Amino acid sequence: MCGQAAAADKADPALEHAKQLLHSTILIDGHNDLPWAVRTDKQAAGRVEAYDLRGKVAGQTDIARLRQGGVGGQFWSVYIPGEMPGGFAHTQLEQIDLATRIIARYPDTFMIARTAADIRAAHKANKIASLLGMEGGHAIENSLGALRAYYTLGVRYMTLTHNVHTDWADSAAFPPVHGGLTQFGEEVVHEMNRLGMLVDLSHVAPETMDDALRVSKAPVIFSHSSARALCDVPRNVPDDILKRVTANGGVVMVTFVTGFIDPAVAKIQQPAMAQYKRRAQGLGIAEQERLENEIMGKLQLPKTTVAKVADHVEHVRKVAGVEHVGIGGDFDGNSDWPEGLSDVSMYPNLFAELIRRGWTDHDLELLAGGNVLRALEQAEKVSRSMQNEPVPGIGK
Repeated sequence: MCGQAAAADKADPALEHAKQLLHSTILIDGHNDLPWAVRTDKQAAGRVEAYDLRGKVAGQTDIARLRQGGVGGQFWSVYIPGEMPGGFAHTQLEQIDLATRIIARYPDTFMIARTAADIRAAHKANKIASLLGMEGGHAIENSLGALRAYYTLGVRYMTLTHNVHTDWADSAAFPPVHGGLTQFGEEVVHEMNRLGMLVDLSHVAPETMDDALRVSKAPVIFSHSSARALCDVPRNVPDDILKRVTANGGVVMVTFVTGFIDPAVAKIQQPAMAQYKRRAQGLGIAEQERLENEIMGKLQLPKTTVAKVADHVEHVRKVAGVEHVGIGGDFDGNSDWPEGLSDVSMYPNLFAELIRRGWTDHDLELLAGGNVLRALEQAEKVSRSMQNEPVPGIGK
């Protein structure tokens, strides 16, 4: 089989070129939901040792496929649903613990990273730099003290919302109630800047994007979003925001989820997703999983190709600039993927498509990880410049 794969690469010079490039540069993916997949897997049920990444797993992520895909850095999402009842902090702490134990279990493969320098060090050691990204500001429970504690535990970005509004920021999932960020929401962004935690604007309403770009002193990211001009869904980024990302120095990390890149899929999927969001409010985690499978599992979706993802990458480059586009696959967070981009082994297919379209190695290196490394380094620089500011109070 190895001989057949090598022969196939030689028959496709663009794919061989892509694999060589990803061997030498640092590919950083902005969002992977492996910790949640381990938590909700029926056999593993949150037991890290029972979800063995050294073998083939049920999901889209394991060590062999990460290596095959050329992944050099990964923001592991420590997602918790905002729809569940009760407090969020204990579940958030469990997910941070779970992700940290996954990284620690495979020291020959993963290296915990908290800075851009750590990412570069991991690459030199031939390990996959592993950072934590928190999905949903609901997890801070209106507490700047909790935000700081999560940073201390290794969280290096926070999505201001997920699929619910917080008391201080509007989500893209429902009509806005705050008009973007409240005053406390602006304080959250300011404190994230002071800490050096990246402000993640995936999942937020355009009004929240607008306010965060106005307030943030550091580059923002969209850890897993695509271009709204090509696929008109609330999760994607409008062109007027893309233009402002340029001035901010931020990065839009294009996602592979078919419902966010292909209008034909979105037309079918979006009404079903809206139904799920309405019915999921107040349900426990297990009930949410069953409801999602019940609603989304029945959909008959058209096929999507790698070319559609490449179109979004090129659109972000056209509007925001090549220094403001990245990759955020969202593997293990969804079930519908383009043909040729269905797990973490397949990043070379996207890079090969862009090579065929005339992308230079320099531009591909920026896309792979250079842009998000720059954004993280700038966020660290902003943080250092703010260290003489007084630490704000603990909560809202």
